[in-house]
Amino acid sequence: MDNWMQILWAIGGILLLFMILPGVKASMQKSREAEESHWGTVILLAVVVMAFVMLLVYSVQS
Repeated sequence: MDNWMQILWAIGGILLLFMILPGVKASMQKSREAEESHWGTVILLAVVVMAFVMLLVYSVQS
């Protein structure tokens, strides 16, 4: 893959993180304020992060 494509992927990944971060913060705050724990949300977020990391690793290896 060309260098400019790798740079665009990196910029896209960083922008994605900045778009997701406010939602994660709000979810964590709601989780703290909730009476019962919502572990499903935490697990879903962990799976999304792992999938994103795997996508990044795959894009670097190709």
